[in-house]
Amino acid sequence: FSRVGLIPDSGTNWFLPRLIGQARAYEMAITADKIPAQQAYEWGMVNRVVPAEQLMETVASWAGPLASGPTLAYGLTKRAMNKAWETNLPEALAYEACLQEIAGRSHDFNEGVQAFLEKRSAEFRGN
Repeated sequence: FSRVGLIPDSGTNWFLPRLIGQARAYEMAITADKIPAQQAYEWGMVNRVVPAEQLMETVASWAGPLASGPTLAYGLTKRAMNKAWETNLPEALAYEACLQEIAGRSHDFNEGVQAFLEKRSAEFRGN
């Protein structure tokens, strides 16, 4: 952005300092330097780094189980974590309880419990 006279947008000024720290985020914003993959990993910007030739295999092995998992619970977990990041503990716990109530009424929860009792893999539907 800085190379064309703009500032970071789309929430970068909010997310990036929280992810990698204020000093690193500011340096990245003003220098517009590219960050090598290993450095991004070390700074916590990415979860893993793999060689290019292993990328698609790694993505498939990671995304497949996620796609067939309890996606409603995944989404609610993301909402809970995002809210917890910006609030105090009592409010975070209250929000978590509301979301847990939603998850607890879902088909996926019922299926997960039934599959556990029957010692089989759950077949989640995302609802």
